[in-house]
Formats: sequence, C-alpha cells, structure tokens
Amino acid sequence: MLEFLRGREVLVAGWGVSGRSLIAPLRDIGARPVVTDNGARALAEAAELGLDIAPAPELENTDWSRFALVITSPGWRPDSPVLASAVAEGTPVWGDVEFAWWVDQARLYGPVRKWLVITGTNGKTTTTAMTHSILRAAGVPSVACGNIGLPILDALRRSPGPQVLAVELSSFQLHWAPSVRPEAGVVLNVAEDHLDWHGGLDAYAAAKARALLGRIGVVGLDDPIAAGLARRSKARRTIGFRIGVPADGELGVVDGKLLDRAFTKAAILAESKEISPPGPAGIADALAAAALTRAIDVAPQFVREGLVAHKVGPHRSALVRELGGAEFVDDSKATNPHAARSSILAHQHVIWLAGGQLKGAGVEDLVEEVAERLVAVVLFGMDAPVIAAALARHAPEVPVVELDTRDHSGMGQALMNEAITGSPDYAVADAVMARAVREAAAFAGPGDTVLLAPAAASLDMFTDYTHRGRSFAGAVEELKDEDLGRRL
Repeated sequence: MLEFLRGREVLVAGWGVSGRSLIAPLRDIGARPVVTDNGARALAEAAELGLDIAPAPELENTDWSRFALVITSPGWRPDSPVLASAVAEGTPVWGDVEFAWWVDQARLYGPVRKWLVITGTNGKTTTTAMTHSILRAAGVPSVACGNIGLPILDALRRSPGPQVLAVELSSFQLHWAPSVRPEAGVVLNVAEDHLDWHGGLDAYAAAKARALLGRIGVVGLDDPIAAGLARRSKARRTIGFRIGVPADGELGVVDGKLLDRAFTKAAILAESKEISPPGPAGIADALAAAALTRAIDVAPQFVREGLVAHKVGPHRSALVRELGGAEFVDDSKATNPHAARSSILAHQHVIWLAGGQLKGAGVEDLVEEVAERLVAVVLFGMDAPVIAAALARHAPEVPVVELDTRDHSGMGQALMNEAITGSPDYAVADAVMARAVREAAAFAGPGDTVLLAPAAASLDMFTDYTHRGRSFAGAVEELKDEDLGRRL
C-alpha cells in the first residue's frame, strides 16, 4: 500500500507540528524525508536534526521526478508555488491526515483503528473532547487527536495503541484527505470562515462534507448548510441531531433530556442541565458526540457518564470571575461570527468585546440577530471598523467604544520596542486588552455578562487565541469594585 515510497525521497512541505510527526513513519516505511519550508529558522531546525532540506524557492524549478510524494502541512494552500509545481509535474500531493489514514490502513503500527471524525466551523474541539470523554467512560482505549493538538501519526505510534481515534479535522485537513472513510463522521455546522483559503463558501462546505464518506454520517439539522449536506452525504447511513424534538433517525432534546431516536427506538442519554458548557451550543456538541459514540455501540449510560465528566476547556465560554454581580466570560475561541453568535445568545445582557481578523466573514447578520442583547460593545483590532459599521446600521442605540491599537497610555515603551526591533511586541496587545476590559467593566452592572467573543482571528495582535484569552483573564483579575458601572 505504501511500498511505492520505499527507498524514495518524500517532500515534507511545512516544518510545523504535523511536519515533525511525519518523519518517524516515513523512516519506518523506508522513505527518505526531505523538508521544505518558507522560514529559514524552520529549515535550520530540521537540518540540525540531520534531515535533508530544500528551501521552497529552490523547488519551483526542481526535477519533481526525484520525489515519490509530497506531504503538505494543512495550512499550505493548493495554489502555493511548491504544491502547484508538484501537481503540474504529476507528483502526488497528500495531506498529513491522508498519509496517516494510509499508514493506519497498512497496519504499520498495529490493527486498523476506528476513526470518529469531527468537523464544523464551530464546536469541533468541544465535541472531540466530549467524544473522548464518552469513550473513556465506556472503557474504550482511545485518544483525541488531529486538529485538537496531537497529530494523528503520533497517536497511531502510541504503545499500547488506541482502538478508536476521536479525530478533529479542519477544512484544510479535509481538503488534503480525500481517502479518509471514518466509522462515523459529523459536520456540526458550516458558516463563513477561511473563505480566503478555500475561495468561497461552496468549496469550504465541500471540504467539510468529506467527513460524510464513511459508514455513518451525522449532520447538525439546526444549521441550514450542514443540514443540506445530508443530501450530498455519501455515507452508508446519514442521521441528524437537533436542539428540539427528534424524529425517527435523529437525536434531539425533549423536556430537558437528550434523546436518541437514531440507534434505538428511544433512549435518554443525559439531562441538558448536566452539559458543560451550558447553552444551545454545548447541547448541540453533546448530541453530536453522543451520535458518534452510539454509532459504534457505546451504551447510553456511558454516554451520560462521559458527558457529565466533561468540563469545558479554557477560552471556551469559561467563567473567569464574578465581580459585583457581573460575570466575566472568556470565549476567545469564538474566532468567527458564527461562534460569537452562539456565545452571545447564551446570555441575556452582554457587554461584548470583539475584533481582530474577520478573514472575509461578514458580521451584518450576527449584529442584527444579537442587537437586543447588547448593553455595550468594546472593539479592538484590525477589523474593528467593520464591526463598528455594522453596529451603527443594526444597533445604533448600543454604546460602542472603538479602541485604537496604536494610541493608548501605558503603551509607549512597548511601541518603542516594536519600532526598534521591527517585530510585534505583545505588550501592546496586552495593554489594549487591559484597556478594553476596563472600558467594558464601566458598562457592567449586576446580571450583566462581560463577554470576550471576538468573532475574529487573533493573529493581528496576539500570538493566538489562547494568548488573547489569557490576556483577557489577566486584565479581569486586576479589576476592582470601583471599576464597575462607571458609565451607567
């Protein structure tokens, strides 16, 4: 199955976490990995490990017949020069997930595993964690891997090895993994995100639909695009879940109870009040995790046990602090408007902190839908003006504070350091967040929620969404009672 790689060079495109995970399996097969990357530091690191390297610019005119295969990092776009050149010369290009699938099928590291694949614009990590929690409760040797942090290849190489993989996959990873046929796969939802990478919503949705190629396909019926994918599903059987009364062949909610009517006549799986995080988004994720695990015959009592045991991770609607009757909630993981919508709708009275890189996603529908819940809005980051304009059109009565990233007291030294070094100084971002939190607290009173749900990516200011969340939490901890309600 992978014999064509033995004794041949294989180009590893991208020296990140996924790229590093490829080296040992390639060597175990008998291939010779060659690393390329656009960064000099990454190539230097690979060379220090004794690996052959090939700077990306030098590959555009290379003799591609030397490579049996190119395995790309999921972040590399199909039109990147290296990949486009390889395809034009007839060299196959796989993603690391595609390669991991064939490594598993070849039984390189033991018996073939059952793959439970989770994708969607939002809720992937929570659903993956819930799925793994249910499998642990049932005593099934398993691991959560993929986009959640642990590369699939590293999971396969574990000893003793797992029997089931709870695999979180992004649209990038699915684009590069056409052969994956999971035991069960779910598309939670599909909303505007990564449109700059895929070139449009249709291509983005098509990538997500690759989760529906195995034995059981699962779709979120409350999301119109995900529900529409049921008609395109190539799974042997396709079922759905909804936050409402389920029909035959569905999972849903009746009288506050999660109910399975897809794998049995009717089985109660858990109480809605037992689910973390609370609210519609958390319940939807729990239904999806239940569907995946019921698809491999996990009993209802273990579904409940696993869901009850699961607790939301940091930066995912996590309560940071209660002060003066107001709650401060960190949902920095809400990196697109669809995720921010779910986050805001879980609260009645919201002081909303938002902004960053929208990545081509629109915010008009979001602002129009949540306007009645907004007490005030504090904006920061690259696309703050876009969100401000939408608020002016759809929520003109809501007070808006738009922070200028480059103009705040207490940031002078950080800005000077950045000017000297030419590199981002994240003290600037932390200072902006501290100002944003103080401004938001000034609108907060008892019963209000100060909510970081940015609706945008973080990389214009922060190292990643976790840094943004930590920055928010740190600023919240510095607040005093007198900081609350100054603008009320």
